[in-house]
Amino acid sequence: MASFVIEGGHRLSGDIHPQGAKNEVLQIICATLLTAEEVTVHNIPDILDVNNLIQLMRDMGVTVSKKTVNTYSFKAEKVDLSYLESDEFLKKCSSLRGSVMLIGPMVARFHKAMISKPGGDKIGRRRLDTHFIGIQNLGADFVYNEQREVYEISARQLKGTYMLLDEASVTGTANIVMAAVLAKGTTTIYNAACEPYLQQLCKMLNRMGAKIQGIASNLLIIEGVDELHGTEHTILPDMIEVGSFIGMAAMTQSELTIKNVSYENLGIIPESFRRLGIKLEQREDDIYIPAQDTYQIESFMDGSIMTIADAPWPGLTPDLLSVMLVIATQAKGSVLIHQKMFESRLFFVDKLIDMGAQIILCDPHRAVVIGHNHALCLRGGNMTSPDIRAGIALLIAAMSAEGISHIHNIEQIDRGYQNIENRLNNIGAKITRI
Repeated sequence: MASFVIEGGHRLSGDIHPQGAKNEVLQIICATLLTAEEVTVHNIPDILDVNNLIQLMRDMGVTVSKKTVNTYSFKAEKVDLSYLESDEFLKKCSSLRGSVMLIGPMVARFHKAMISKPGGDKIGRRRLDTHFIGIQNLGADFVYNEQREVYEISARQLKGTYMLLDEASVTGTANIVMAAVLAKGTTTIYNAACEPYLQQLCKMLNRMGAKIQGIASNLLIIEGVDELHGTEHTILPDMIEVGSFIGMAAMTQSELTIKNVSYENLGIIPESFRRLGIKLEQREDDIYIPAQDTYQIESFMDGSIMTIADAPWPGLTPDLLSVMLVIATQAKGSVLIHQKMFESRLFFVDKLIDMGAQIILCDPHRAVVIGHNHALCLRGGNMTSPDIRAGIALLIAAMSAEGISHIHNIEQIDRGYQNIENRLNNIGAKITRI
């Protein structure tokens, strides 16, 4: 198990480029199974979750070619359907959350799929009902094999239908869309997720010959087609990395420029950081953060304490709440962080309290943060990363703290952040991997 040793108190400076978006690329790679023709994907990040999915595609019989450092081509001409029933395949699926999005493409094109319960972050209950019910609505049969602990899905021919999703699940919507593009007839999905990454998936599928209307809304209308063909696609910059770098600049009182952020796809994220008092400027497609000795949390118009809460897009992504909580520890003022969508993502705050942060954990979903206004630095600590987003939040805290910090189980951070210590060291951080 690897660890980071972080020497805190160093200011950052210069430019940093965000990687390709993890949450988009997992959908896009799964979608390449929908055609026998070659699909080329650019700006793929070199991170653990993505590399594991690429290797899984190879194991399935997909021809994968690495064209450049971050460009791959996928050709699912000869998929080994027998391998998809093997214990080896099912074991790999159980350790990779994104593997659940193989169901839609597999059932749509090959009329069957098998998958074990996917793994991923330990952040509380993450239901698969939206995925399963949506694909069942299209005519697929689901059988749970208790002996092997796997789901067996089959369908002779998926058929379009109307459905109202019980939640605007991003991966659930993606799975259903990928199944519906090859279904017979018209599928209408209401309360669909509409994140930029899902928009990217729909645009790519349309270039492949799909007929999807309503992109960027919560009402998608999909007219099924007989087959899809190859295309090229470029992954957006990762909005969670962009937010993480904004947080690092604020916590370390640094001047930083984040390059090529696809600002139009960041939604409410820049304004949410401004609510915490952080100054940032859009410069063409870059974000410039000036060095700030202090940043003051806004209050609501009636003077009540600011609340930062997550919500389905175009609300604030839950993946940034851990970062915003850490930033608030050194702000001037107080804020209530309300994590509505996952019940265990705030449990890492005990490690911040040990570092000297003033945080009241109200319940699994809410924490009140009383900012130090940089008058009292956090202390270096010894901690373990429970999930990707808490891991990067703890790294930000350690970079701003006095003294030396150790973060263990950094494989969780590697799942979502590419070569993070070297990229940060290049702009002034002092992080060592051991």
